[in-house]
Amino acid sequence: MASKNVPAKSAKLLKAGSITALMTFASRILGMLRDIAIASLLGAGLMADVFFFANRIPNFFRRLFAEGAFAQAFVPVMTKTKQEQSFEDLKDLLSKTSGTLGAIVFVICALGMVLSPVVTALFGYGWYQAYSQGASDGEKFVEASLLLRVTFPYLFFITLTALCSSILNVYGKFAIPAVTPCILNVVMIGAAVFIAPKASDPNLILAYAMVAGGVAQLLFVLPSIWRLKLLTLPRFAWHHPGVVRIRTLMIPALFGVSASQLNLLVNTILASFLATGAISYLYYSDRLLEFPIGIFAVAISTVILPALSRINIKEDPLRYQNTLDWGVRLVLLLGIPSALGMVALRESILRVIFMHGAFTSEHVLLSSASLLASISGLAAIMLVRVLVQGFAAIQDTKTPVRCSMVAIAANIIFNLILVYPLGYIGLALSTALAAYVNAGQLLYLLIKRKIYCPSKQTLTFCLKVLISATVMATVVRFVSFDFETWVNISTFEASLFLALFIGLGALIFTVLCLVLGIKPRTLKL
Repeated sequence: MASKNVPAKSAKLLKAGSITALMTFASRILGMLRDIAIASLLGAGLMADVFFFANRIPNFFRRLFAEGAFAQAFVPVMTKTKQEQSFEDLKDLLSKTSGTLGAIVFVICALGMVLSPVVTALFGYGWYQAYSQGASDGEKFVEASLLLRVTFPYLFFITLTALCSSILNVYGKFAIPAVTPCILNVVMIGAAVFIAPKASDPNLILAYAMVAGGVAQLLFVLPSIWRLKLLTLPRFAWHHPGVVRIRTLMIPALFGVSASQLNLLVNTILASFLATGAISYLYYSDRLLEFPIGIFAVAISTVILPALSRINIKEDPLRYQNTLDWGVRLVLLLGIPSALGMVALRESILRVIFMHGAFTSEHVLLSSASLLASISGLAAIMLVRVLVQGFAAIQDTKTPVRCSMVAIAANIIFNLILVYPLGYIGLALSTALAAYVNAGQLLYLLIKRKIYCPSKQTLTFCLKVLISATVMATVVRFVSFDFETWVNISTFEASLFLALFIGLGALIFTVLCLVLGIKPRTLKL
């Protein structure tokens, strides 16, 4: 009977992934418009460095508490409770989980606000050192401490939003969680375009807008929870069995799913010792890196976790492996050409998106150097998102922790080797190399424990994708304009030509995939 349901479930997963990707795509477009507005306002100098620092720290904790680690611990526990216990038990779990998680994050936010100078000194030690010595860069430390005090409450609201989104994902409602980030982006764009330019301190306006966007996101998802009749009064219950299980899984997963974010945080600390603009260049290249990750990898990993959680791996290991294999194929089909396409068009993409207002052509070149280094790890970062779910669905969060710890150690070693000869470019390259270390470990352990082994069809599939993407990128790079031409033509003309080259690349890649035998049916389980 199970085998008869496979095509239907495959179609359902593909549909869910497509809906999530579409909604996430809309969110990422708005996110890109937000970054354009901020780049035009702040450029890539002192003010930009400070704002991106104050933005990155709360977002780092958000990735730990609100997204990866929490979702991987919470979704399997909620799925099991929903399947095996009563509706009242499920509501009780949600009440105790929201109350406990909310209380913990509230305390963290309060401490972060009170101790913002300490947090700034910890993660921006180079600025603190300059401040203590009376150097000019000490101004960054003062401003960053102020902004961090303002932005930390964002963590509380986005954490509760992530909890609601996880609940909706378990119920197969992926569209609302995927579109929710649009709310933050709209608020930030409005502040950057209409309010911040008139303020004496634009950074402060953007910081307040970030918090306001977090509040708006939570208010946006709550009605969907209410319609499911799951909106309950939060209660703190540290020893509730479900909460115990979630925190047991979550504590190690805090590191297991966020190796790339921890690596970026290490990069931020080291970049505080480099020249002004280093954090901004890394931020802009990271934002372009996050675009395909957010659209493709997040969408696929989001829909695959509940699907894997519903499978009893002991009773149906083949179905579990096939489902994970489907995720690997799909994420590499999208990740490999995205990476090589961005390598081929990196300067033109940055020119079209960011070269406005305070963001100059020099900033484009400097950012493109870090983009080239960081984009080389895109496929590995996307692959990690899927492979981690193979452990999370069977409630094993300790293994990804060990893998991420090794990856973080590798990143630090790569940083120390590369930062002096290459500067901020070495920091970006270190993150990419660490992603391959992380993905390699996860895949090795999945194979060793006989949880998942890439099929021969998948290996052949990936080789064909790599060949197609390499040819596509080579052709596009050859026919594209030189950088001087991109700078001298208008933004409208540059946008049209960029769209033309992207379309050409997509056409070449699609045709080559079809010629090499990759058919739409390949995307089915």
